[in-house]
Amino acid sequence: MKKHIIIPLTLLALSLSASAAKPGESDKDEYAKGVKTHQSIFYSGMKKGVAGYRIPAIITAKNGALVTAIDERVPNISDLMHSKDINIAVRVSKNGGRRWSKAKVIVDFPYGQSASDPSLILDEKTGYIYCFYNFMDLVKEKDVYYFHYVVSKNNGMSWSKPVDITKQISKPERQGHFQFIPSGRGIYSSDDKMLHTLLDLKSGLRIFGSDDHGKSWYVIETPIKPANESKIIELSDGRWMVNSRVGKGHRHIHISDDKGKSWSSYSDSQLPDPSCNGSIVRYSAKRDGADKDRLIFSNCNSSKGRVNLALRISYDEGKTWSKGKTLYAGSSAYSDLSVLENGDIAVFFEKDGHKNNDVAIVSLKWLTDGEDTYKPRDNKKSKAKKKR
Repeated sequence: MKKHIIIPLTLLALSLSASAAKPGESDKDEYAKGVKTHQSIFYSGMKKGVAGYRIPAIITAKNGALVTAIDERVPNISDLMHSKDINIAVRVSKNGGRRWSKAKVIVDFPYGQSASDPSLILDEKTGYIYCFYNFMDLVKEKDVYYFHYVVSKNNGMSWSKPVDITKQISKPERQGHFQFIPSGRGIYSSDDKMLHTLLDLKSGLRIFGSDDHGKSWYVIETPIKPANESKIIELSDGRWMVNSRVGKGHRHIHISDDKGKSWSSYSDSQLPDPSCNGSIVRYSAKRDGADKDRLIFSNCNSSKGRVNLALRISYDEGKTWSKGKTLYAGSSAYSDLSVLENGDIAVFFEKDGHKNNDVAIVSLKWLTDGEDTYKPRDNKKSKAKKKR
């Protein structure tokens, strides 16, 4: 007599739904093996009346939380100059990207005025998080860009009213130019500066910053060319490096050894790029008590199409890079990176033709195929260096 196995309908339903796409995710899972977790946290159809979400930014707060910011594009998915209603929205995770707070709009102007391209800086001394964005009034001044920020003093849970710093970092003669603060993030340097990039497509890229924890801002007038959307990083010897999108099939690198007064530049054929925003962050530094100097870079690892979102690692301050580890093989675009307290790497990126914006969590071991693993830094060594 044959035995019949009866599977409860509830278990059958669960098994059938396990491989199905989550809300906002594509049906075809093109993620690499070994990714710890991934989920779409902003996606088309997520909110009634909103066309979609674009331009991701992510940072790790002082308390270890992951803070994300993004454009909430209401009437259409178009960029700032073509949309009269774009807001800035945020979500926060307090457990390493496994669960997220509800989406909250932190910048919302009346119809006709829009805010776009969020970017984040953590003031490591105060713990405040600055969220910069570009502002336009498309009714009264449709071709004029303004530069604002809002600040969170409680790890991304609430935010201040907008602060306009346009007059501090740009000149009146550039008011009609196509200029904007690139999305993603800026940095907090070893000498207590907050540093960021400001792009003017006509006159060049410039560095702006604050030496007094956001009380005032300034711009370094030396233009950097060629450059489109760019990211600044501080090298272990104190020099500044800017990694730029240029639209020539690869990234372009700029180095300054005099705090932005002058720059040397070169094309980096190690970093193919389809003319898309990427991200570069410091993973670790010997000067802070780590075992190695490490930089992490993400972009679409392709010279033509926006596909194949990949990560690379450098152990020599960007002189050479690993060949690239694919995170997501399919359609992808802008990305931003942040390092968690436990050494994991958070990647916030656009995929599926801007339909989804995912956060994926990977380990250093995954990125290096087991050749390198995270080791907690020697805090005693780090404190000793700071006293010198």
